[in-house]
Amino acid sequence: MKRSSGILMPVFSLPSKYGIGTLGKTAYEFVDFLVDTKQTYWQMLPIMHTGFGNSPYSAISSFGVNPFFIDFDLLKDEGLLKETDYRYLETDTSPRRVDYEKQFNNKYKILKIACCNFKKLYKDEYNSFQSKQEFFSDEYALFLSIKEKFNGASFDVWPNEYRFCNPETLNSFQNENFELVDFYKTMQCLFFRQWFKLKRYANEKGIKIIGDIPIYSAYDSTEVWLHPEIFHLDHNKLPIEVAGCPPDGYAATGQLWGNPLYNFKFIEEKGFTYFIDKFSRLQRLYDIIRIDHFRGFDSFYAIPFGNKDATIGRWVEAPGKKLFKTVKETLGNVEIIVEDLGFLTNSVKELLEYTGFPGMKVLEFAFNANDKSNTEYLPHTYTENSVAYLGTHDNDTFMGWINSINENDRNYAIEYLHLKDPANYYKEALKVLYESKSNLVITQFQDLLGTGSIGRMNVPSTLSPMNWSYRLLPYELNDEVKNFLRGLTADTKRC
Repeated sequence: MKRSSGILMPVFSLPSKYGIGTLGKTAYEFVDFLVDTKQTYWQMLPIMHTGFGNSPYSAISSFGVNPFFIDFDLLKDEGLLKETDYRYLETDTSPRRVDYEKQFNNKYKILKIACCNFKKLYKDEYNSFQSKQEFFSDEYALFLSIKEKFNGASFDVWPNEYRFCNPETLNSFQNENFELVDFYKTMQCLFFRQWFKLKRYANEKGIKIIGDIPIYSAYDSTEVWLHPEIFHLDHNKLPIEVAGCPPDGYAATGQLWGNPLYNFKFIEEKGFTYFIDKFSRLQRLYDIIRIDHFRGFDSFYAIPFGNKDATIGRWVEAPGKKLFKTVKETLGNVEIIVEDLGFLTNSVKELLEYTGFPGMKVLEFAFNANDKSNTEYLPHTYTENSVAYLGTHDNDTFMGWINSINENDRNYAIEYLHLKDPANYYKEALKVLYESKSNLVITQFQDLLGTGSIGRMNVPSTLSPMNWSYRLLPYELNDEVKNFLRGLTADTKRC
């Protein structure tokens, strides 16, 4: 990876007059912005189909993509929709927050019209997509169809014949609900048609896509429902232990994510085919894969199912070296960067060194005035084989952070970073970050704009309409922003 830089912009955060960012016009305009400002990478949050809470890190399927990102205007241009089919969703301005309930209540109705027309107008492409199944599976479409039958309920409250996947029941359901199952499959085809056109446009312009993947699946997901042997579940398909992080300085009671844990013994016995298949598909979707919570492949924190927080738990070893050795032998040199944050043991560091993957450096973690011995996140210590951030999607924005930390830590940060102008602290901090040795710097779009805490993307272990909903407004990536970023990139030789 050469010395370069990029922007973290979730698809849902792109401007749009229909309430959520899509793969349409503004996505192409954002690629042009990256080109114009001498960037090399567009990092996204996971693009998979989200479930309860709208978290991209808690997806309904590892392979089913988010239909909310399908662009209606592009469908109209192809004759699949009329403007009157969706015009009623238009707003006068691009809303600052995604209204997920509005999307859920309206988008499927419109997409059913588009899917019906697609099968008529693009019959050969439809048949080819259905036969290849390169990027999705029938399992995903079946799962969503049954969820719709039971009004969106989690699979663990479905009738037993559905919950425990009785073959006769599932076959009968597919035969009786062919059109519904087919809709969910066709909807994915519409997504991938738009996705690969956008990716090709970006790649031709010299922009590479970094696709973020969560380490775990949601409990209410296709994989857990249909392949419980992959997970640490009891005979009722309920988790025995769930994922999270222990208490630390970041969270006093730890982080209770609630995802079911992997049955690594079974997965290893099967030659890690589950992960091989996942990485193989993602390798075709993205140019670089970013693995969230990488340390979970060395050892993971297991919390008894039903606990209210993460204060009680245990560490369990995982076969990380064997897994990534198998990935490399099977798929070759997959380009990967990893989130290796948190308390890192020697074995985690050994796994990182063994794989050779670049890890992450987060500047906001660097400043504790009471303990200046931890220098790992201070920019002058960064190595070339790393990816540097002011903060990530789970942190406060830089301006929100610098204005909310205690006085001693703030003074330490101001002194170290040579911050002088309170209104432009974010620009001065970005300059320090860009001057570091890290081969790659990624900046959240909020930090590029100097947004305060109102722009925070997520508060971990919370459910809130403020999470995963913050959006860019059309006028914000203006000439002033472009000139600053273009100059910063050139001055620090990242282009």
